[in-house]
Amino acid sequence: MPGAQQSVNVVTAEVTLGELGLEIEAIGNAVANESAEITSKSVNTVTAIHFEEGQFVRKGTVLVELDSAQVRADLAAAEAALAESRSQYNRSKELLATNVISASQMDQLEATLKTNEARVAAAKARLEDTIIRAPFSGRIGFRRISVGGLVNPGTVICTIDDTSVMKLDFTVPQSYMFGIAPGTPITAQIAGVPNRTFQGRIVTLDSRVDPVTRSIVVRAELPNPDGVLKPGMFMTAKINAGVAQALLVPEGAIVPEQGRTFVFVVKDGVAFRREVTLGRRRVGQVQIATGVTAGERVIVEGTQKVRDGIAVVEVPGDGATVADAEAT
Repeated sequence: MPGAQQSVNVVTAEVTLGELGLEIEAIGNAVANESAEITSKSVNTVTAIHFEEGQFVRKGTVLVELDSAQVRADLAAAEAALAESRSQYNRSKELLATNVISASQMDQLEATLKTNEARVAAAKARLEDTIIRAPFSGRIGFRRISVGGLVNPGTVICTIDDTSVMKLDFTVPQSYMFGIAPGTPITAQIAGVPNRTFQGRIVTLDSRVDPVTRSIVVRAELPNPDGVLKPGMFMTAKINAGVAQALLVPEGAIVPEQGRTFVFVVKDGVAFRREVTLGRRRVGQVQIATGVTAGERVIVEGTQKVRDGIAVVEVPGDGATVADAEAT
């Protein structure tokens, strides 16, 4: 019969529902929980330094004092002007009731009072800027200035890093992103130091997938109470997520074509090409996310000779090959 002559011998396997654990290994860089460069807001002279390089400081600790003589004088003048305008304003309120002064004069005195209040507030802010404090608790880096030196806006005085908790940023393929979530535990190691591990948890995933690499950035946090981890360290991260049910097929069933992925499903002796979406992999097997259902049979040997809609003959897969079947 013509149909029999067109039949192709193939080996098939059943799409099975099995347990698949997620194991990911990635590399990333350690980043301090908080990190900042301490700078001045204005041009000024350093009059005192209150920290040592490498010292741990608490939030609000005074690090540097700048020359405040001119600012203090400006504040004193502003406070004197405010006191005078406040006194005039209070006296004028009594006179306004007897029509000795006009309402417009009262408005002018009130405006002067508010202006002087603003000048005092600005002078206090400039005075506060002459005292530079630690923005958060952390460890001080190298000192970049000396007493008597002139600093400009943006001049780095020192660095400060909060390394009590370290952030580890790394990338994973997009196919893994649905298997990990905030709270997933990770184990990290310093590159080149295999005998020391650090336990942490994933805290967030980036909101976007890189369109070029099809990967997503993941951030984990690692407790660092003894300060062993330093910002910039190169680390490896291992993730062992929980076991989940997954549709599995042998790797030989996968047929890639022009950036798309297919399998051949056999039904009633006929092969049908079907596009599928792949998930995770393990040795010898691939997860199918969409495209097939459990119990269907897919071709694992002979796919190169099969086309959509062709008649096929299933042969045993244990110890026999397609070539053996065709030779008989």
